Amino acid sequence: MKILLLGSGELGKEFTIAAQRIGQTVIAVDSYENAPAMQVAHAFEVINMLDGDALDQIVAKHQPDFIVPEIEAIRTERFYDYEKQGITVVPSAKAANFTMNRKAIRDLASKELGLRTANYRYATSAEELHKGVEAVGMPCVVKPLMSSSGKGQSTIKTADDIDKAWQYAVEGSRGDVVEVIVEAFVKFNSEITLLTVVQNSNPTLFCAPIGHRQERGDYQESWQPAKVSDKDLYEAQDMAEKVTEALGGAGLFGVEFFLTDDGVYFSELSPRPHDTGMVTLAGTQNFNEFELHLRAILSLPIFEITLEKAGASAVILASEIPIAIGTTNPTYTGIEKIAALPKTDFRIFGKPTSRPYRRMGVALVNDTLDTPIEEVVEKAKEAAKLVKVHS
Repeated sequence: MKILLLGSGELGKEFTIAAQRIGQTVIAVDSYENAPAMQVAHAFEVINMLDGDALDQIVAKHQPDFIVPEIEAIRTERFYDYEKQGITVVPSAKAANFTMNRKAIRDLASKELGLRTANYRYATSAEELHKGVEAVGMPCVVKPLMSSSGKGQSTIKTADDIDKAWQYAVEGSRGDVVEVIVEAFVKFNSEITLLTVVQNSNPTLFCAPIGHRQERGDYQESWQPAKVSDKDLYEAQDMAEKVTEALGGAGLFGVEFFLTDDGVYFSELSPRPHDTGMVTLAGTQNFNEFELHLRAILSLPIFEITLEKAGASAVILASEIPIAIGTTNPTYTGIEKIAALPKTDFRIFGKPTSRPYRRMGVALVNDTLDTPIEEVVEKAKEAAKLVKVHS
């Protein structure tokens, strides 16, 4: 099969490797040359994926069997036409279109499906944001409707934060949608990602829950399995199945939840492998999340997903020093040190440029299932610190 991959970052790279291993053809697309997935794909294209005409041209040129989105900034309304042409959009045109915009997926979850979510409002200007904050109360969280990896996300604690939050959200927005969502702060005990695998002709399956910690709106560590009560896990699985069924199609979805004293709150959904799910590269499961996504797409039956080990991932970040902005061809030290550690692996993503706090790699640690997960996380964090990114 021929797969057109829209977005070629580190998640796309691992998906491409999984596809290559079972003989699929991948054309990697992104807005810049030498993106990570391009380095392992059969071919690549460099376009602005928000340019609908440019998107139409490469679809016509390559005539793919599947279109697999990996990022948000895509002219997703074109996907409906591609489906009419007989191309399979993953998971579906509706799923990709809805989830690339927080407004569509939040309204689906809250208003149509009745899932428990934080109180929220939308704003298209700083003035509307002031009104939205007044409606949901402080503290609250502001996010662009289209963004990734926490870009543009901030917390409002006082009235003085509102205008700054608006400006930061606009700067961090992807695409041409200048609108934000403001959410009441949910007092949660923990947050999890539930990787949900929807199959065409077989039952929906769930991976063991993944816990994660964020800074600056981006994940820093993730671990599997996360500690979740049977009651909360059942509720999260029920919510995940409802929302993925409403979106349609087959593939792996990363569904995020807050766990609170009042129960489970739906947070967000990605119709593709999730960054926190990189922990599955540590060998925690019989199939990692990229293999599961591919097999579901190709209608290869997945009999079961088994938890094999406890694992953790910790990101390797570029320096926070401003001089690193725009650095090309970054280099790395400490590789020998991390390679010498037991039960430890790592990935260097191969991004051609670095900027402050950019995710450049990940450390991966596994251990037996009876090992306290806190110990595994700490080992991953210490391993990640050994690798330094240099300009």
